[in-house]
Amino acid sequence: MVNNKRQLFGQQAEIEAADFLCSRGYTILEQNYATRFGEIDIIASHGDTLVFIEVKARRNTRYGLPREAVNIAKQQKIIGTATHYLKQHRLHDTRIRFDVVAMMEKNGHASFELIPNAFQVNV
Repeated sequence: MVNNKRQLFGQQAEIEAADFLCSRGYTILEQNYATRFGEIDIIASHGDTLVFIEVKARRNTRYGLPREAVNIAKQQKIIGTATHYLKQHRLHDTRIRFDVVAMMEKNGHASFELIPNAFQVNV
């Protein structure tokens, strides 16, 4: 349940980001996949790749650009959650990628930036 304006804004941004991704050839498989490790906003397929997508939205740049909020700690949580997803669904030898969708809202209009391969797993 959404409790405040910030949560409502984030939820709406994820819905709009999913539409944005669909218009670019992504197929949405899951939204708001949550485990004890963390949450992944959107899981999609794009061609032969399974894509784990973080959505970050801002109304202004007071706290930086949306993409800058996906720091190392956030990346590690997403990677841990993605690993859990892969094990849970028995997806071995699956090509994966981590993308970020950054959304800026200005005067009621949203603009999106898609950052494919925003970060990678370091083995």
